Amino acid sequence: MVVVGAGVGGLVSALLLACRGLDVTLLERAATPGGKMRQVQAGEAFVDAGPTVFTMRWVFEQIFAAAGTSLADRLVLHPLDVLARHAWSGSEARLDLFADARRSAEAIGDFAGAAEARRFLDFCAQARRVYDTLEGPHIRSQRPTLMSMAGDLGPRGLGVLASLGPFATLWQRLSHHFQDPRLRQLFGRYATYCGSSPFAAPATLMLVAQVEMDGVWAVEGGMHAVARTLASLAAERGAVLRYGAHCDEILVRQGRACGVRLSDGEVVEADSVVFNGDAAALGAGLLGPESVDAAPRVTPRQRSLSAMTWAVHGRTQGFPLVRHNVFFCQDYAAEFRDIFGRRRLPRQGTVYVCAQDRDDSGALPQSGQAERLLCLVNAPAEGDADAIDPFGPKEIQSCEQTHFALMQGCGLSIERTPQNTCLTTPAGFHRLFPGTGGALYGPAAHSWMDTFRRPASASRLPGLYLAGGSVHPGPGVPMAAMSGQLAVATLMADLDSTSPSRRVRISGGMSTRSPTTGSTPSA
Repeated sequence: MVVVGAGVGGLVSALLLACRGLDVTLLERAATPGGKMRQVQAGEAFVDAGPTVFTMRWVFEQIFAAAGTSLADRLVLHPLDVLARHAWSGSEARLDLFADARRSAEAIGDFAGAAEARRFLDFCAQARRVYDTLEGPHIRSQRPTLMSMAGDLGPRGLGVLASLGPFATLWQRLSHHFQDPRLRQLFGRYATYCGSSPFAAPATLMLVAQVEMDGVWAVEGGMHAVARTLASLAAERGAVLRYGAHCDEILVRQGRACGVRLSDGEVVEADSVVFNGDAAALGAGLLGPESVDAAPRVTPRQRSLSAMTWAVHGRTQGFPLVRHNVFFCQDYAAEFRDIFGRRRLPRQGTVYVCAQDRDDSGALPQSGQAERLLCLVNAPAEGDADAIDPFGPKEIQSCEQTHFALMQGCGLSIERTPQNTCLTTPAGFHRLFPGTGGALYGPAAHSWMDTFRRPASASRLPGLYLAGGSVHPGPGVPMAAMSGQLAVATLMADLDSTSPSRRVRISGGMSTRSPTTGSTPSA
């Protein structure tokens, strides 16, 4: 078996295939594993410059158990009580959200009044019902069809989804729950976790609230440690990991994927291939003509968000940072009109800051020392619109000045120099992840039907399976890991049967919550 790409989905695929006793070769063109779960050097420090949040711990507990070990034996995780600290441009008001929904309700009551606190608890109860409804039929299952989804949900599940309102967007549902526009803005961010606009994304994305309240952890050694650990474990179980191996073409014989050709001309033959790059690269012909129709093509207008990111190793002053911090602009709708409508960098956007050396207390290990920060502003996935960069130096500089000024207006000052800062633009992400234009989440989720358009683990080309954040069940570290599980389950089901691919489902889940998860209000 050949796995192309050492992102989380590819690492999980290689690990689980090796644990099944199969010969597995994992090919990665970079020098290290991780894919988007990468580190970059900023000054004297290495900073996590991709995903920064570890959630859905049960997914990884299940994967490590399948490999004959345990998550706790391989990684050190620290639970975070403070999910994020939020601030607004032009205001001194701040709001912390907690893993404990009751503490969040108290904080919201102090911030926006008792009525909004009650509405928040109602919102949490509905988010939990939506999550529990979709976890098995959607999240843990091979990509559903409209008919299979209706059958899996049954009358009760269909009733839960119907309660959101026919075809309701997340923003419309938030407007039903909250009167304070700042709270709609805060919870609207859940759409951006999937690279989408809250004004177009389906209301079902409110389930992200339940995912966070089930627990958020900080990983000792950073998120890149997750990728390194999965890679080491895969090698221990017999997988061959080859870095600096650039796959140029997926080979096909008699209508079936049979291996890959590398950029140096080497051919690696295989009975089956798991592709963990962005599925858009297939439709763009970047893996050869034989696989161009293996997955639905993604047009530039269908792409999810990209980003402008600044990895910084510098001193900070003023604002009391915790690990996860969000600084909101005043006109939230304008951010998404710029990105998805005008396809330009936002004139005023939201800034996310991960302070990677801080915990719930907000204290640095050594007061006054430089710290590792990742600052992120959403951007359009237009990284392939020009050979160099579709956004010129002046536009990039203007975006940088505007958003660091926004943080300054909220009280945060960051010491930055060209030497201690590493900037990545949409064009940079496109070079890292070809075929995407810099999109970081695959296709955007801008209608309820997009659920059924995202590629499944079984591609249209026999013998070629898909994993990663661009395919079902979606973007994010745990979802990408689950895509690896689904790719392996589908592949193994095909090996065990002469019939076409059958729907598979990952066992386990969080419908019955364990003592390791955060507390949530009862429905």
